[in-house]
Amino acid sequence: MFGRVLGVTLTQVLRSVATILLPTSFIALLAWATAGSATGNTGDPLRAALWLWLGAHQIPFSLVLPPTAAVGLLSYLPLGALIFPILAIRSALARVIDRLDGDTSLLPLARILFAVLYTTLGTLLAFFSASDAVKPIWYLAPVFLLPITFICAATVGRRLVFGQAILYSTRIMALLLGISSLIFGVSLFVNLSRVKDLTIVLEPGIFGGLLLLILNILYIPNAVVATLGYFSGTGFAIGSDSIVSALSFDLDKIPAFPLLGALPTGTWLPALFGIAVVIFSGALLASWTVALSTRVLIQSLVASIFIIAAVGYAGSGRLITDSMSAMGVSPWKFTLSLGSELIIGALLATYIPRIGRR
Repeated sequence: MFGRVLGVTLTQVLRSVATILLPTSFIALLAWATAGSATGNTGDPLRAALWLWLGAHQIPFSLVLPPTAAVGLLSYLPLGALIFPILAIRSALARVIDRLDGDTSLLPLARILFAVLYTTLGTLLAFFSASDAVKPIWYLAPVFLLPITFICAATVGRRLVFGQAILYSTRIMALLLGISSLIFGVSLFVNLSRVKDLTIVLEPGIFGGLLLLILNILYIPNAVVATLGYFSGTGFAIGSDSIVSALSFDLDKIPAFPLLGALPTGTWLPALFGIAVVIFSGALLASWTVALSTRVLIQSLVASIFIIAAVGYAGSGRLITDSMSAMGVSPWKFTLSLGSELIIGALLATYIPRIGRR
């Protein structure tokens, strides 16, 4: 039984990796052939394809920048790229279930084996794809790969029961991110001329313009997290010693990246109304859970704080150079502000009616 599950799972792990790696290799080879190379080594685009695969899983990179061999770190990666490995993993797991003839007794073992094998393979790819200039931080690969794979595995087929707390906390976070997406979209549309100017500055060409468009689309979730940080009162950074918030604005220059055309040009106090929206979300969470029990409400708030911390960490990082050493939201400020506002809203919704009844 174990051998059968292992064989089926290993086959689908390799297939899920190849589903993304093969098209990525073609794109990297096309870009290499178009741009040219000083070495003429076809191993370069294949290694670049591995780096793109690893970057899609949010695995950070240590870089050695020419010509001074300065050390850099790339950890601010596009969150939108996660959709590709997630779809590949879910599709592979669905095929695993089909190959096991729907035997639900084997499903827990298949989930565990898939997560372990996928994580092991990803870690090996990170280790062996390193070059003198670009080194994936391979020992962090399990930290990112294992949770992603296990969460995908738990939501395919007969789903694991996570409990009411996870259900309600994910709903609240989805609501906040959805509102932030709408606000960011409106801001992007209003500042369309600035977006166009930033695109013209780059002069990407046809092929480069297509890649730039894809990169901007993949970075939209990062921008949505930054928008939520802005309207929750903490703001975000674009470079070291910079801050963009409703109360404080310190930003000398920005990279020539079209999405940054949606940035505000100074402080904007009406944005603090977003704090009231987050507080209202906490009250909404309380209205959903307090009817069940106070314990469910507390568990939902704790789960929400953990999810906020994960989102804040994913929406922050470093973009290669020292001048771009702080990108996105501050994880601890983001968690503290959103968590506090949700708790305030939950307390108001819980105790104000009791005071009124008294």
